[in-house]
Amino acid sequence: MNNKVILCVDDEKMILTSLTAQLREKLGNKFLYETSENATEAMELIDELHEENKGIIVIVSDWLMPGIKGDEFLIRIHKKYPDIVKVMLTGQADKAAIENAQKHANLHACLTKPWSAEVLVNTIKSGLEKLAK
Repeated sequence: MNNKVILCVDDEKMILTSLTAQLREKLGNKFLYETSENATEAMELIDELHEENKGIIVIVSDWLMPGIKGDEFLIRIHKKYPDIVKVMLTGQADKAAIENAQKHANLHACLTKPWSAEVLVNTIKSGLEKLAK
């Protein structure tokens, strides 16, 4: 049974549906795919999955979400789970937010909306290669 999880976090259900469909199409059943509509829900899910020995290996997070912005969310996650590959996917993050996530959350990449499925998958693959080293 596969216990490696890719988590997508975005406050728009349509984005989450698109992301998981593209990832499943390109990466198949190598991973489990989970979604959350906000950072608070995502943090709870990460802890639950960790307790079930299902490790989040990649997080693809929006930046502009209600409550906690994506850079702050990724920083919080990095403090608790530093080995997770973190990707921000946004159309609205400012340069300071991206730099904040790079500096304090070891952000692997920041992709802009609309995104290309090929770029998304290649970004995730390169992040996973970094993990393997």
